[in-house]
Amino acid sequence: MPVVWSDRCLLHDPGREIWVGLPTEATEVPARMDRILDTLARPDLVTAEPHDDEILKTIHDEGLLRYLESAWDEWQAAGLPDDPGQTCVVPYIFAHPGLGGPLVEPTAVWARPGFYAYDTMTLIGEGTWDAARAAVDVALTAADLVREGAPAAYACTRPPGHHACRAAFGGSCYLNNAACAAVALQLERVAVLDIDAHQGNGTQQIFAGNDAVIVGSVHVDPRTGWFPHFLGFAHGLGAKNLPLPPGSADEEWLDAVLSLVTWARESRAQGLVVSLGVDAAAGDPESPLEVTQEGYREAGTLLGSLSLPTVFVQEGGYDLETIGPLVLDTLLGFEAA
Repeated sequence: MPVVWSDRCLLHDPGREIWVGLPTEATEVPARMDRILDTLARPDLVTAEPHDDEILKTIHDEGLLRYLESAWDEWQAAGLPDDPGQTCVVPYIFAHPGLGGPLVEPTAVWARPGFYAYDTMTLIGEGTWDAARAAVDVALTAADLVREGAPAAYACTRPPGHHACRAAFGGSCYLNNAACAAVALQLERVAVLDIDAHQGNGTQQIFAGNDAVIVGSVHVDPRTGWFPHFLGFAHGLGAKNLPLPPGSADEEWLDAVLSLVTWARESRAQGLVVSLGVDAAAGDPESPLEVTQEGYREAGTLLGSLSLPTVFVQEGGYDLETIGPLVLDTLLGFEAA
């Protein structure tokens, strides 16, 4: 299976997040990619090819793209790293629909983040745009390889993307890599199956009502206190959501993965994109699920049983000791199907 990457994905490194108003150490760090690539130990890595914005503009609102590309430069030009000393782009006020409307993009540099961001933890630093745009190129290159005849390809992307919506970013995600890959496959119907521990709310929002791309997600139940909190329940956006209670382990999780696979088969999908989050694993700091490494290998086998042209796109997974082996076992399970 080709493994696609870009060293530009390492440029995003804000160093911290803002959670309940306090700076906390970031978990979505460049070392995640290093650990995956070290484990895969592939001497023949495919370097991502640059792509134009044609597909990206079908996925995201142009206002969001313009903002993300310019946000750091505008923040720096406004002097905010010096006064008040905030070295990353952080929102302080949000364009909440409860304000009424119409809501207008603000002119103040310090207010603009809240027009596009929906949380305070997804900071923008000097290299964020370059890394996020490179991650899109990684996903598109992987899709190119599959479209050209490879049975499957793995896109080693960061920052992740499945929480990025059409016109808003959050959840440590800026641009939706998996959504771009799904469109790039150029098939009549593509299934995006998201096995990250958190619901792929951005991907589901982007493709809501689009029969050409169907989206299913197995994840921890947001009602139990987990991101994205406000959505991701069994009903919503016409997608297939399978929320699980905290503590769910291999049996419950694999039953849900099988349900997604069966749904994709019955929906007559011609291609598959897997949002491969490995944060459902036991011991991951960002999830209360308890899936084992063997469970991930079996999930790979279930996904491989579809026998579809497949792009794996990396999403979550935050335990640096286990992220590499979990990814490897999933891909090995897929290839063994």
